[in-house]
Formats: sequence, C-alpha cells, structure tokens
Amino acid sequence: MNRYTSNNCFKHTFCDFKKVDHRFFNENQIQFKSKSGSSYFYTDEGVYRYSNHWGRVANCRWRLLSDKKLKSQEYHVGFAKWSDFYSLKETEKQFYISVNFETKEVGFHHQKESEKEFLFFAETAQKRVAQIRKLLTEDTWARYFEMDIEALRFAIISEYLNSNKLLQEIKAKYN
Repeated sequence: MNRYTSNNCFKHTFCDFKKVDHRFFNENQIQFKSKSGSSYFYTDEGVYRYSNHWGRVANCRWRLLSDKKLKSQEYHVGFAKWSDFYSLKETEKQFYISVNFETKEVGFHHQKESEKEFLFFAETAQKRVAQIRKLLTEDTWARYFEMDIEALRFAIISEYLNSNKLLQEIKAKYN
C-alpha cells in the first residue's frame, strides 16, 4: 500500500475530497499553485485544494463530494486525508458502482481491500454511472416493455452492476 504525501499524491491517484468552507484560503497561505490555477495547502493529515476543476485532473481522478449539487467551473475548496488517496491504474479494474434505488443516487467508488463487489475500469464505471442515472430518472426507455417500470429498473440495473454485459444486451432479455 502506498503512503501518499505532497510529493506523490498527484501521480496517478484516485481521491474523494470533502467540500470545506471556501474561506479556508483567506486564512491560510497557499503553499503550491499549479499551472492550471489550483491552489494547495498541505498538512500532516492531508491536503486542501482550491480549484474550479474536479474529476479528471491531469493523470488523476479527484472528485469533490458535497451535500449540494456543484456547478462546473466554480471554485471550491476540498480536503482529503493522505489515507483517502488510492493508486489509480487505468489497466486494472478498481471501481465498483453503488445504487440507492429509493433516492435514485448512483456513484462509483474505489475498491477497498475488504469489498467483494464486481469491479470495472475507471472509465467504464463512469460511463455506466451515467447510463444508470438515465435508467433511474427517465421513463421513455421503458415504454416498450410490459413489466412494471420499478421492477424492470431494479432487474436491469442489478444485472448491469454485476456483469460486463452491455446495457442493450440486458434490456433485450426483457423485451
């Protein structure tokens, strides 16, 4: 297991930052500023990042978690502990997808050693999350099926989460 610090956290890593008060950098001096304009403040516990771009960051995937929907290109401050960073290997399946059918929330997460979920490549997981969101929030795709839409959603999404099958292949079983 890698130990991450200010010297290596930006080298092929995945991390979920937690949104913190935007005034953090009013009270703390910037220790590093990237070419793209992001500002960083390092502590023994982790790193604070002030940026207007999250997601794909150079060779990393850094997400900003928030209770509210965040607009792209707005500046926000996020904090991540050093233990929140994971090695990102584009050639390995390291991500699983979670779905809450009641709240219609879906996301992808880096595998944990104790987890036994079906794993995907980062890019594949991200694309599947977008497709699952459509399945959860739109109804037009289901108009030609004769099954109850909620039962159909559950069946299709459950299989999609636990296989390498294409969405069209799974849907065809229910037509």
